[in-house]
Amino acid sequence: MKIVIDSNVVFSAILNTKSKMGQLIIDGSRYFDFYSIGLLKSEILEHKDKIIKHTTYSLDEFEEIYELIISKIVFLDEILLTDNDLKKATELVSDIDADDILFVALNEHLLTNLWTGDKKLIKGLKKKGYQRLITTDELYEIYLEKQLKKKYKRK
Repeated sequence: MKIVIDSNVVFSAILNTKSKMGQLIIDGSRYFDFYSIGLLKSEILEHKDKIIKHTTYSLDEFEEIYELIISKIVFLDEILLTDNDLKKATELVSDIDADDILFVALNEHLLTNLWTGDKKLIKGLKKKGYQRLITTDELYEIYLEKQLKKKYKRK
């Protein structure tokens, strides 16, 4: 199952690797193919000092966690997005949050589900009839089902 991840999910996972989002990225990558835009890596590094201050991570701990999280995600260059992907995404989210255009465009490009924790984005997209979204709780439920199937296959 392919999933596009937006920045708030990745930041949340870095801030707390033991959270549902953190565990879904780290352990769920066995079951899901996670994708995001390439710019997200530089965005995270731009906020490195703020993350370290907020979490009390050492620089080495931050780098270790950063590498762990990004190793579970395939980052695609924005140049791959078509004009149609960008146009549709702009129409969908420009009045909700323009910062999410590239994530929605990538979701359009890959024809998959966008995983976001941004309630405003979810509400705004659903109001426009956009259904290719998945919440953390929905993804976690799928993850648990896959874990159970794996467990019972071993017995």
